[in-house]
Amino acid sequence: MLVFGITFLIIAIDQLTKWLAVAYVRPVSSIPVIPGCFSLSYVENMGAAWGMFAGRQLFLILFTFLTLGWLIWQRKKLFDDLPGAGIMQGLLFGGIIGNLIDRIFHGPLFAGRVIDFLDFYWKHSHFPAFNVADSAIFCGVTLCLIMNVVRERRIRQTRTKPTNTSDTETR
Repeated sequence: MLVFGITFLIIAIDQLTKWLAVAYVRPVSSIPVIPGCFSLSYVENMGAAWGMFAGRQLFLILFTFLTLGWLIWQRKKLFDDLPGAGIMQGLLFGGIIGNLIDRIFHGPLFAGRVIDFLDFYWKHSHFPAFNVADSAIFCGVTLCLIMNVVRERRIRQTRTKPTNTSDTETR
């Protein structure tokens, strides 16, 4: 149930913020929030991360469906023994579906663009613009990596701990 709740919440926030970006940021192109560091800037991304595979929307849509299907199919193997598994899955599923909605419906059907609007920069160097869905995917993957490292350390520690002998055996 937690997975569905977080997934829905991420999709709702993502789509609402993208709608707000279309309505209020697109007409002015960019709104400085922290001058010299952060702006809300309207960008339509026709590719994946950093514009990779630009213009190959059908491929990206199919790849997204396959990735989402694989994650759902392998969710027990990937997440079940990790603390916070439901949160990680919700972040990943919500982010993936949020951007998939854009690819399918924003612009010509199945040729849409992902709306990005969070623009961090320093002077003239800009980090690629991103959105709430991208942030959710990043956080989900990062949490998964951290929890896997923590789990592996715990496994190694339990394997290397010497077994305790009783006091009577050592005397």
